[in-house]
Amino acid sequence: MRPYTLAIALLSGLTAVPLAAQPATNESAEVVAVVDKFHASLAAGDSPAALQLLADDAVMLEAGSVESRAEYGKNHLPADIEFEKGVVTKRSPIRVVVRGDAAWATSTSEVTGTFQGRAVDFVGAESMVLSREPAGWRIRAIHWSSRARRPPQ
Repeated sequence: MRPYTLAIALLSGLTAVPLAAQPATNESAEVVAVVDKFHASLAAGDSPAALQLLADDAVMLEAGSVESRAEYGKNHLPADIEFEKGVVTKRSPIRVVVRGDAAWATSTSEVTGTFQGRAVDFVGAESMVLSREPAGWRIRAIHWSSRARRPPQ
């Protein structure tokens, strides 16, 4: 086989890879859109929109506790909305893995601002588990963790 024929054959094979991976990219984009919409709902103070994205049996895990969707909506969601109003959050790109009708999305963030009169400066991590339902992707679990940002050394 001539070198340029081999190169064309190899390049043809490589161009087929992104086409084969396209469905996963679309699914990943759909998952990212749900995660982004959840955060946008918090920032807009839109509790009904945020809750609509959560499955009926969703759980939120934070600070060593677990809340059901109903508990989150009643107890924690109002504070999350108030928190979003006083801080600036810089999120990393969201990493998504889709396996059939399940997906998980992970990201990190840097958060600064003021909440309830106190300075806020921390880094956080978030993971969400989503499932595909007839109406689209819904959040089934959220886990948040954070720590104070370390001062520069």
